Amino acid sequence: MSPTDTSPCLVLLSYDVTKANRSAASRVAHLIYGRADVRVSETRPFIQRAGVVWIGQSVFVVPEPDARELAEKLRGLGAIVTMAPIAVDAIRFEAFRRRALGRRPA
Repeated sequence: MSPTDTSPCLVLLSYDVTKANRSAASRVAHLIYGRADVRVSETRPFIQRAGVVWIGQSVFVVPEPDARELAEKLRGLGAIVTMAPIAVDAIRFEAFRRRALGRRPA
């Protein structure tokens, strides 16, 4: 999905889970990246949703509706979440998306 005037607003979303909360860190990873022992059709990881781009460790560009949902779930798991609306032109957004696809965690 590339941003256009009719696309949802994009949000830069960052999260952090404290070292002391290892079980939450594991659940957060499952929420975002999925689990090897669960079929994608059962629960779709956020990283595989349309328009979600992984920027780096704990940082994503996410369409606004998905960002709100992800933030709520992350906070429910005890993560600290920071979000900010961003504006990225289509060419640069596509460059980030392609670069992220080449290094996306398995």
